[in-house]
Amino acid sequence: MKAFFKLIRWPNLLIVILTMVLMRYAVIEPILSKISVNLYGIIGDAGYMTLQLQWYDFMMVVLATVFITAGGYVINDYFDIRTDLINRGKVIVGTKIPRRQAMMWHNIFNMAGVGTGFYVSWKVGYLWMGILFLLVSGLLYFYSASYKRQFLLGNMIVAVLTAMVPVLVVIYEAPAIYQYYAVNAVKIPDLSIIFYWVGGFAIFAFLTTLTREIIKDIEDFEGDVAYGRNTVPVVIGIQTSKIVAVCLTFITFAMLYLIWYFILNDIITLIYLSVAVAAPLVFVIFRLIISKSRRQLHGASNMMKIIMLTGILYSVVVKIIITCNLY
Repeated sequence: MKAFFKLIRWPNLLIVILTMVLMRYAVIEPILSKISVNLYGIIGDAGYMTLQLQWYDFMMVVLATVFITAGGYVINDYFDIRTDLINRGKVIVGTKIPRRQAMMWHNIFNMAGVGTGFYVSWKVGYLWMGILFLLVSGLLYFYSASYKRQFLLGNMIVAVLTAMVPVLVVIYEAPAIYQYYAVNAVKIPDLSIIFYWVGGFAIFAFLTTLTREIIKDIEDFEGDVAYGRNTVPVVIGIQTSKIVAVCLTFITFAMLYLIWYFILNDIITLIYLSVAVAAPLVFVIFRLIISKSRRQLHGASNMMKIIMLTGILYSVVVKIIITCNLY
């Protein structure tokens, strides 16, 4: 059982769940609570918007995402047995979990994820949106089988799919909101601010994930070279790859302060971003510059993972700021 949970990367799945829950309840819901709307049949002051997707339908979206993600982790380990033996000296698939059983779990997770995705898409009135889960499922398979061996393509796919996790929340919440207020409101308010906020988290997820993927490829250089993979470090070299990772980290760092300066401009956000996100990013830059061993690179990779988590947790700060009118 321990090997199974390690195979599906249960801590990462918890982060997926946390991300989606926080996007809905710490970002979208507080923002909606500040948007006034006039409803038919209500006399007096305007009310405020609320979430319209039922909580159990939302949990179906989360469940579908978790199933597809777990299936992706399983198939990734299935195809990475040889390189993982070189890079890490141990594998799960083929030792603790038979290859056939791993493929069985991959199929189960994918069928459950796609099925759940189509079900919740039907519930919100857009059955065709279930195709999204089917496409992601196939993309993760071909990523593990082929795309991750190609220059930058695999890194970009993982970064885009990670960025999609917060976006999925608004994709499924928006139709329910529009359907309700199109019938019950005198005029549907502009909801673009929700997309901007969630989009900001998605861009942050994209940049940090892309950076971490390149750092991990530098770590796995030996195994990738041995089996002819055209990863970024194999094609352009380790030192140049470090420069690319440092540049991406600096871009993330700069964007945080530019967004704060031109859009947010509150002291609470400044303190949080400086301490919980920017300072660790500086550590990653320093670690990459001085790194001469896999251990140091692994430290930078782990720090990027922590930064991704603190970036997600900024949504809690957003909820406090909006709820308490601190902006």
